[in-house]
Amino acid sequence: MKKPKVIVSVINDLNTDQRVHKVCSFIENQGYDVLLVGRKLKSSQEMECRNYRTKRFSMYYEKGALFYAWFNFRLFWFLLFRSSDILVSNDLDTLLPNYLVSKLKGKKLVYDSHEYFTEVPELISRPKVKAVWERIERFIFPKLNYVSTVNQSIAEKYREKYGVSLKVVRNVSPLWNPSHIRSKKELGIPEGKHILIMQGAGLNVDRGVEEAIRMMPFLDNAVLIIVGHGDIIPEMKQLVERENWQEKVLFFGKRPYAELLQFTQQADLGLSFDQPTNPNYLFSLPNKIFDYIHTSTPIICSDLVEVSKLVKGYAVGEIVTDFAPEHLARQIQAVLNNPGLMEQWKNNCKIAALKENWEVEVQQLNEFYPKVHA
Repeated sequence: MKKPKVIVSVINDLNTDQRVHKVCSFIENQGYDVLLVGRKLKSSQEMECRNYRTKRFSMYYEKGALFYAWFNFRLFWFLLFRSSDILVSNDLDTLLPNYLVSKLKGKKLVYDSHEYFTEVPELISRPKVKAVWERIERFIFPKLNYVSTVNQSIAEKYREKYGVSLKVVRNVSPLWNPSHIRSKKELGIPEGKHILIMQGAGLNVDRGVEEAIRMMPFLDNAVLIIVGHGDIIPEMKQLVERENWQEKVLFFGKRPYAELLQFTQQADLGLSFDQPTNPNYLFSLPNKIFDYIHTSTPIICSDLVEVSKLVKGYAVGEIVTDFAPEHLARQIQAVLNNPGLMEQWKNNCKIAALKENWEVEVQQLNEFYPKVHA
């Protein structure tokens, strides 16, 4: 029996978007032939080996309106002339070509919204650009039949806005069973010091990176490792160099997911300081929260709706609300000086990981991609 073909589109880096990878793997395991389509920039690394096919468009433009227009133009023509049974659009910046092709060819369209797209800070500060994306969303969203998103708060916002019910499929980490735990020495992490980690593929403005860095001079015997990248990282590297904080803050850049978790596991505390400066961040539930839980790394986080609910519910860390450097450092120092509390949080992480894992969460997708029988 010929496998039904599914084309999945995303504008993010295919190597670092773990949600898309996990969804594609699930669809492939259900018996579909999966092709993941994305973009390739000059900074993109070679694709990791996957159990499904991938294609990346080389982009002449790498940012701004021309980048999005060119990607959507290429995606439309690619989808139009490529055989498929189901189209999967990830986020609003791939929805228009998927919607148009689904209507022209009579194909099923699944939409996965990774965030509250029109309320991201990059759009809030640019009202004309935001208006364009909102018009696209208003035109398409009410007509969609298969929609998922990353948490209940965002699902409720979209339901109120468009009257569409969304399936919640959180970006939960898979169960972590590494065959080998790398040492701090192997990873290049200082030994004999408390290690704090801030990680992510989108370490941008208002994600708490600067707040984490500026508190470090006030912490004793502690080092902050930043694993990932984002718009604010070049500026933060300059800050660290200018203030001569190189021994307190280390940058490790983007790492493959399996390697990233090795860094996470070596940390004493995982930081998530996203600031509620816009609705998207306020209702976000970063996947690093689940990575921290699965590596038994206690969490220090800002008071966001979904994050607070998870951290308080499982008692795996502490909420902070005052980000003045000295105050933040005092609160974290008190935690580092309380090994009994940290051990309790670690044990609670292990319990939470058995409930909050992708192997359980992914079953929500059975409604969109029922198993194909030969």
